[in-house]
Amino acid sequence: MARHLITSALPYINGIKHLGNMVGSMLPADVYSRYLRQRGHEVLYICATDEHGTPAELAAKEQGLPVAEFCASAHDAQKAVYDGFALAFDYFGRSSSPQNVEITQHFARKLNENGFIEERAIRQVYSPADGRFLPDRYVEGTCPHCGYDKARGDQCENCTRVLDPTDLIEPRSAISGSTDLEVRETKHLFLLQSKLQHEVEEWVARHEEEWPQLAASIARKWLNEGLHDRAITRDLDWGVPVPADTWPDLAAEGKVFYVWFDAPIEYIGATKEWADQDPENRDWKSWWYDADDTVRYTEFMAKDNVPFHTVMFPATELGVREPWKKVDYVKAFNWLTYYGGKFSTSQKRGVFTDQALDILPADYWRYFLIANAPESDDSSFTWEHFTATVNKDLADTLGNFVNRVLSFSKKRFGEAVPAGGEPGEAETRLGAEIATLLAEYEAQMEALQFRKAAAALRALWSAGNSYLEEKAPWLEIKTDKDGAALTLRTAMNLIHLYAVVSEPFIPGTAAAMRQAFSLEEDTATWITPDEARALTAVAAGTPFTVPPVLFAKLTDDDLDAYKERFGGEPQPA
Repeated sequence: MARHLITSALPYINGIKHLGNMVGSMLPADVYSRYLRQRGHEVLYICATDEHGTPAELAAKEQGLPVAEFCASAHDAQKAVYDGFALAFDYFGRSSSPQNVEITQHFARKLNENGFIEERAIRQVYSPADGRFLPDRYVEGTCPHCGYDKARGDQCENCTRVLDPTDLIEPRSAISGSTDLEVRETKHLFLLQSKLQHEVEEWVARHEEEWPQLAASIARKWLNEGLHDRAITRDLDWGVPVPADTWPDLAAEGKVFYVWFDAPIEYIGATKEWADQDPENRDWKSWWYDADDTVRYTEFMAKDNVPFHTVMFPATELGVREPWKKVDYVKAFNWLTYYGGKFSTSQKRGVFTDQALDILPADYWRYFLIANAPESDDSSFTWEHFTATVNKDLADTLGNFVNRVLSFSKKRFGEAVPAGGEPGEAETRLGAEIATLLAEYEAQMEALQFRKAAAALRALWSAGNSYLEEKAPWLEIKTDKDGAALTLRTAMNLIHLYAVVSEPFIPGTAAAMRQAFSLEEDTATWITPDEARALTAVAAGTPFTVPPVLFAKLTDDDLDAYKERFGGEPQPA
């Protein structure tokens, strides 16, 4: 079995994330991790809060807190939400950790030794009103490419173009709002990506055919435009400090590394955080150092993060001249929109993850989001679509099947799985269909095609309903009690199968379905198509209970309440 390293793009520390952020990185990574674990693979799923840069400083300032205190509190708040969504991280770290500081400074020193870092004097925006140089995100203005009037000095949130603060039209300070800005000279460290262009091109060429078209096309676009040397330090109070033993002057000025330099390194840092909790049994380097032949590394992210992970971070790793593990597969997602407009943390537009959990349990959201993941194109969240999906797929197709099978069997045969006769033609056909559908589900999960995997899972649930309608045990019992018992025993084996194979999507519900049967072991170990064909995992005589309703149907009143609270009209992009 392979060793799988999985990371999802680090969520920024500045506030609870919206559903678009969840489906674009963390949730699909969790679904894939759960699936691989069930198949017997060794999996390490790592994530962390991204705590450096201007979002942290600005959010702390807004709340009147020291930035370190703000970040500690915000990390815990985010982790609580992710626990609520049942994200099974092996470790959820912090980019402000001592481990990340250590490894980031090591990378910088090595890049410098190898001739890939250069100290340069540049002209930078200075705000007399604030008495400081303004890092890129401290400058806001109008994007020169799309006209968006809330663009930041590093990247336009609307069109995703990477910017410099001096590119903005009518720039202003994000601290004071002052438009009295000057351009003064200061010194920063630059990563000489131009010197690494050829190596990055060769590396991308070896992987891009395997990557999804979205990830490969973005990487190729950046390479075709040419890699530019980029400043990797900023004038901030909060961040990984420039090491004084290598750059004493810049360290004395309080320069810190640019958040996009240290954030990807935190994947390694968080792994060391994980290992340091149990150093006798955990070896972080075996996942990251000289691990190309032993580890398959998969990254999950939205499209705006792709350039940093397919070009910039690989350039950093290549320039270090040490055998650090580089990504094998980049699973990139488009955007989930809200009624045609963007979800936005900064603009507080759309449904946020904590609000979602206040409304309904996590499995409602997990299933809907993955079944409608924005893989091939942007997809739109609407309350109408959400309600229809919950009612049709979760309440009717799965939940109703489980409830009516177990309730009817309890009523007519008692609280143990009935025996009945030997399987007949209908059961043979069902077993063959289940084996085919499960093989399709496996194939789509292996290919990281989540919408298609959800469709295959839905088809598995539907097959049980079709079988039940064909056999109609509520009629069958009137003339053939053993036949009805066989039908119900077969249907109960389907419930157990659904409990196992649905676990990556709806883990809470899957556990409830498994626990309905008093088996010797409550296990979610995968069932292969050949094993599923027999439908005999739950033997006659096994005690069972009828679980509470798995999924409540959403009413028109629910729909109206959701739209009134969050809005339900198209919004401008």
